[in-house]
Amino acid sequence: MPSSWRSTTKFLTGGLFVAAVFALTLVGLNAVADQSESQASESDPEYTQAGADTCLTCHGGDHHLLQIFEGPHAVKGDTRSPFGQTQCEACHGPGADHAGPLRIGQERPPMPGFGDNALWSSEQENQACLTCHQGSDHRFWKGSAHHQYEVGCVDCHSMHERRDPMSIATIQNQVCSDCHTQVRSETHRAYAHPVRHGEMACTDCHQPHGSGSEAMLTSMTVNQNCYECHAETRGPFLWEHAPVAEDCTLCHQPHGSNNPAMLTRRAPMLCQQCHTRLGHAGVGRTPDDLPGGASPSNFTLGQSCMNCHSQVHGSNHPSGAGFLR
Repeated sequence: MPSSWRSTTKFLTGGLFVAAVFALTLVGLNAVADQSESQASESDPEYTQAGADTCLTCHGGDHHLLQIFEGPHAVKGDTRSPFGQTQCEACHGPGADHAGPLRIGQERPPMPGFGDNALWSSEQENQACLTCHQGSDHRFWKGSAHHQYEVGCVDCHSMHERRDPMSIATIQNQVCSDCHTQVRSETHRAYAHPVRHGEMACTDCHQPHGSGSEAMLTSMTVNQNCYECHAETRGPFLWEHAPVAEDCTLCHQPHGSNNPAMLTRRAPMLCQQCHTRLGHAGVGRTPDDLPGGASPSNFTLGQSCMNCHSQVHGSNHPSGAGFLR
């Protein structure tokens, strides 16, 4: 064999050997990759292939559950809706383990979230809701009073409904009063906002998902909250009553009171917390002029101080320094 042929054969033989080693290396790497992917798939939860159809195989007879198809969470054409994504599992988490076949004697694994024996914590379930509900009404949720007390979204809201019951004033007020029992008792006093009648909802004044103001108010201050309905007390006035401009709750109990106008105390005791009665025309000069005497003073009866000081929230009259007109 000529020397040129021997060298060519040696080159081809060596090249085939290198190619073979390279091919075996690729096969080994692919095998390792397939093994790692298999291990990952075994450890990570999987979604069902048929989505909601799989869930409805067992849960299709639940009329209450089926109401979700009449609400905003089951709009398949809306990518913001759970049914525009992974359907039931968009909220409840991957359910392949839960829906899969069982061995004899094996208990069915629970769904990751929202259900009996769910695997997720309340914080994880809330996060599933916040994935979509990230609007301005929820920007103060982190650190809010309800968040700190570990209140879950499903403690108040129901998603498997045609209409969220929390949007109905009477139901919303009942849900809130289940925890806020002191407020519930105050709303049943003689003088109160019409909360117990369903004409007002707690969310008319409070933002349950958190706010930047005290008591999770919808406005930045108590007075701004009150002015939303009581605009006639807003002012500005030529003659301002200092406590009125400072804080409405200095004189009024917002959830209810047994005193007229939801006052914290009855007049004149309320007024006399700041204003002395000595030397005042409404104070009797003799014992006979005091209430209970022979001729009680008319100035201390009826509406008491407001018999004369009728513009107690402020006055724009040139002679209204004493809030008389």
